[in-house]
Amino acid sequence: MFIEMFQLLFTIVAVEAALILTLGFGTPVRRVVVKLLDLLKQGRGPLVTKTVAATMLVLFGSVLFSTIQINTRVSESGGVANPTDQVMFANRLLESFLMGTVLFLALVMDRMHYYTRELQITRRNLEVAVKKTKNSCLMQTN
Repeated sequence: MFIEMFQLLFTIVAVEAALILTLGFGTPVRRVVVKLLDLLKQGRGPLVTKTVAATMLVLFGSVLFSTIQINTRVSESGGVANPTDQVMFANRLLESFLMGTVLFLALVMDRMHYYTRELQITRRNLEVAVKKTKNSCLMQTN
């Protein structure tokens, strides 16, 4: 069970990191990614995304609480942990780290998408303003 969850979380982290790198550099792929994210944010997309994020946040809290319980149990027993507790603690710690990373990268990706869209809109408006200014200058000189 843990192996499948870790593979899924590592895959999600890798995909999110690739999307963030794509959004960070002005490549032709960035336009496609922005369009896909725009489509994802239409319709029921935001509701599904918020539901998944809330579920992951609750799971993150649960795993964190479980990790704290194991740590408390070890400290109450004199600081000596049995091998089962050590393995459970390591798995829970890795799981909580990966979930936190997934949530953080999702937030970073959302903000980068927002700023990329705003940058495109601002550039478009600037081009229109420059064209209007050039046209008005040409009209005044004639």
